[in-house]
Amino acid sequence: MGKVTGFIEIKRKKHPTRPVEERIHDWREVYLPYPTPDLRDQGARCMDCGIPFCHQGCPLGNLIPDWNDLVYRDRWQAAIERLHATNNFPEFTGRLCPAPCEGSCVLNINADPVTIKAIEVSIIDRAYAEGWVTPRPPATRTSKKVAVVGSGPAGLAAADQLNRAGHSVIVFEKSDRIGGLLRYGIPEFKMEKRVLDRRLAIMEAEGVAFKGGVNVGGADMPAARLRSEFDASVLAAGAGHPRDLPVPGRELEGVHFAMEYLTLQNKRCEGDAIPDEAFITARGRHVIIIGGGDTGADCLGTAHRQGAKTVTQLELLPRPPAERAPDNPWPQWPNIFRISTAHEEGGERLYAVSTQRFTGDTAGRVRVLHAVKVEMVRKDGRVSFDPVPGSEFEIPADLVLLAMGFVGPERGPLVNDLGLKLTDRGNVWRDERWMTNVPGVFTAGDMQRGQSLIVWAIAEGRSAARGVDQYLMGDSKLPAPLS
Repeated sequence: MGKVTGFIEIKRKKHPTRPVEERIHDWREVYLPYPTPDLRDQGARCMDCGIPFCHQGCPLGNLIPDWNDLVYRDRWQAAIERLHATNNFPEFTGRLCPAPCEGSCVLNINADPVTIKAIEVSIIDRAYAEGWVTPRPPATRTSKKVAVVGSGPAGLAAADQLNRAGHSVIVFEKSDRIGGLLRYGIPEFKMEKRVLDRRLAIMEAEGVAFKGGVNVGGADMPAARLRSEFDASVLAAGAGHPRDLPVPGRELEGVHFAMEYLTLQNKRCEGDAIPDEAFITARGRHVIIIGGGDTGADCLGTAHRQGAKTVTQLELLPRPPAERAPDNPWPQWPNIFRISTAHEEGGERLYAVSTQRFTGDTAGRVRVLHAVKVEMVRKDGRVSFDPVPGSEFEIPADLVLLAMGFVGPERGPLVNDLGLKLTDRGNVWRDERWMTNVPGVFTAGDMQRGQSLIVWAIAEGRSAARGVDQYLMGDSKLPAPLS
């Protein structure tokens, strides 16, 4: 605990951002560096709470009070050592995680929580600037080869841990570049890709090999070859099967999945020459985003930067309350109304709305979204959304983006040829050691969990790596944040 009365004297201060009128004209990150004196004050707000419930909210078990105190005491190098002890990639989580730790902060019972996320990203950015993050290859190597399928946060975490254990690790990625959704799903304004490339360079220098443009399970690397050439493998290919909206007019031109849209813009930001006829743009269009989560907000910020005429975001659920509801007590994640940086930039949000159909022009392009207001009804433990009579309305729509989440891993040769067992929800089944029903084949992240948070993906990658290490060596010294 840095300052005994810090949580009483000092108020929470928002992470500084670039002005809206400036940032919507470029793709650089929204957030500015947090001034060090202010950050030390924020670290001082971390109180001697006895039981740090921030640990309960963090799947990684981050040592949050430790590095809050170290920042307050200006001991930054010690802070990054404590941060790296549990988190392989704090530069990712510090930018992209919604911070469930802050929802569980004891201060959040009746006040604003500690700015844990801002402190975390400031520690790792300071560490890179000071040259403290350097390659640390393992002192010895085993004779074991491990394949990691998927280069998102779960796959990268598993690869990093297995490399530290001395195994030879190759990460396969079906896209042309490494990073999974970190590369092509997350817009530049949330995380510039230099941040990802910087970490990948460290991992390569430590001995991890990356191979992009390889479709594991297909002709590039059949499932049988995966099993024959490697002593073990970790499947971390994500939950890439998007939830569709089967309503009349879905087939019209201009109705796209969110990831189609975001990927193309990220590719252009990478410098790829994508022809205009293949590019999905919001420029000069009335844009409708269906889905109120993080992906929807990513589409919103992207549409602003592309020059949309109007942007409307639709959500089936009712608008969340400004403060915790009685059935949502601390330390649960607070289901409250939030304003992301993308929402600060403009656009309209409509709640309790269900899309009925789309209509288009004679050329077959979407022009109008037809919707109805709904009422959420709970009965016998089930939730339904009943249309409100007479509430039908229309919205101009030149571009519709479906950002309603994902329903599980893509079905294909990787899953089918390996004969992987699936759960009732369609995810890949695994046992307590993180191994699938196929010996030596492990899984982690959204592929086995379903759509979730980056912090869960990293935690599961770390845990799966321990399972692999135990399988190969009989024991493991790798930490296991999850069982």
